[in-house]
Amino acid sequence: MEEKMAFDDALKNILILVEEKNYKLAKAELLNLNYADIGEVLEEILEEIGIAETIIIFRMLPKSIAVEVFSYLPADDQVKIVNGITDSEISYIIDQLDFDDKIDVLEELPANVVDKILEKTPKNERRLINTFLNYPEYTAGTLMTPNYISLDEKWTVRQAMEHIKREGMDTETIYTCYVKSQGRKLEGIVSLRTLVISDDDQKVVDLMHRDFVEINVYEDQEEVSEKFKKYGFLAIPVVDNESRLVGIITVDDIFDVIEEEATEDIERMAGVIDKSDAEYLDISVWQHVKNRFPWLFFLMLSYIFTGAIISTSEETLAKVPALIIYMPMLMGTGGNSGSQSATLVIRGISLGDIEFKDGIRVLWKELRVSIIMGLSLSALNFMRIIFEQSDNPLQMQIAITVSVAMIAIVTAAKCIGSMLPIFAKRLGIDPALMASPMISSLTDMVSIGVYLLLAGLFLGV
Repeated sequence: MEEKMAFDDALKNILILVEEKNYKLAKAELLNLNYADIGEVLEEILEEIGIAETIIIFRMLPKSIAVEVFSYLPADDQVKIVNGITDSEISYIIDQLDFDDKIDVLEELPANVVDKILEKTPKNERRLINTFLNYPEYTAGTLMTPNYISLDEKWTVRQAMEHIKREGMDTETIYTCYVKSQGRKLEGIVSLRTLVISDDDQKVVDLMHRDFVEINVYEDQEEVSEKFKKYGFLAIPVVDNESRLVGIITVDDIFDVIEEEATEDIERMAGVIDKSDAEYLDISVWQHVKNRFPWLFFLMLSYIFTGAIISTSEETLAKVPALIIYMPMLMGTGGNSGSQSATLVIRGISLGDIEFKDGIRVLWKELRVSIIMGLSLSALNFMRIIFEQSDNPLQMQIAITVSVAMIAIVTAAKCIGSMLPIFAKRLGIDPALMASPMISSLTDMVSIGVYLLLAGLFLGV
């Protein structure tokens, strides 16, 4: 808490200094912060004051610090800064960035800027960059780095340690080393801990583990994040279709993926189609409309069927107007019941706890839950309706109709809510699409249909 307050005070002070154009003192204040906090301050300066002042402060930072801070900035802010500095400054920053950060930045930059940077890049590195840039979006290939410790299986521990000392500073991590044979085929992995405690003359091939987890270069980033969550590794090797080692993915690269996937699921569950990484306040009003309108329009059309069901029962509703009173309650309860089940199942699917083969078990559990909940809710409503409709000659029939409908609707809604995401996943559709808006629309139709059908049976109208 104290650390947060100290940062907030520093941020306010720096913003005041920048507004007063006291850049020298603002720089001194900034240099007391760590790289991530400096990046956050620059974001605030850009948002509150403007890009011109942000670039002035950024240029005043020592080059080594500026490069580190740049890697912490959001992609949109990186592009704004790049557009405001010289080509030589851009080249220096790109050259000093870690390879995976370099690829992330180049993917966001305009094509003409990327071409200028690549012109000044050594041929071998340029070829490697182009290879990484050509991997399909949202795959392991776009997340990995080629900077890792590679060992020869014929080496001794002494040779391996000497290699690590020479190359370690330029690699992403040294804690896990990757053993390759001729042809760059990944044969095994060995930890730095194992090498440190082993005799110098032992062979790497005798120490390495051949049972390891690997990721294909074209594997979806969501599946990659699931492997990191499942195994808890700091890094996982990435191989091509011939099992040749092409890079590694480290856990810090997965944090952003997890955030992206969680955001995407939340947006889809709310019926929002947003393919950009921009923050809410940075998205224009018209873009918000474009993101939300299609799904709302589709769901609006679905209510035409609900209206059609009601229109076919106009005579029943005209004879027993009291039935109309309980329609919103039944529809709302059905939608809420279905959404509860859908949310839990979608969460289970995203964590890997629920698969298609678990469908019967999920259905059986939701059936039992829905019957207990339906009976409880219907009992409460039965007593309420008896009291409310005390002067109505059809008091008992209305109470029975609503109570039975409640049990049927809750049961149907929970079955729909639990099964739709599972079948969606089986068909290759994102289960998050089967969330609140979709479930509510379906359960509303089912609720009205069931209610009016039971009304005809119990009331004889």
